[in-house]
Amino acid sequence: MSWIILVVAGLFEVGFTTCLKLSNNFSNLKWSAAFFICISVSFLLLNKAIQTLPMGTAYAVWTGIGAVGTVLVGIFFFDEPVNFWRIFFIATLIGSILGLKFLAGGH
Repeated sequence: MSWIILVVAGLFEVGFTTCLKLSNNFSNLKWSAAFFICISVSFLLLNKAIQTLPMGTAYAVWTGIGAVGTVLVGIFFFDEPVNFWRIFFIATLIGSILGLKFLAGGH
């Protein structure tokens, strides 16, 4: 269950970074409010997950999900560049996240 909570926390991290972009330097009230909601939920869920998962592993997985998700949101919704090396390193990051999950043992 902790891994599911951690993944959801990572998805809320993607949410808060996306809302940060859409808030236009916090000048858009709707997206600014969404940012604060997403960041609060993300940190609360991360806090819950590290009660049973190793803190370093959980944090690395959380930031990795956020990084990969944010890059993908940028590519698909904000017309950010796509090239071989960008995809290669995203894939490497995904592999690292999965490696950390499987090396965490019985958690």
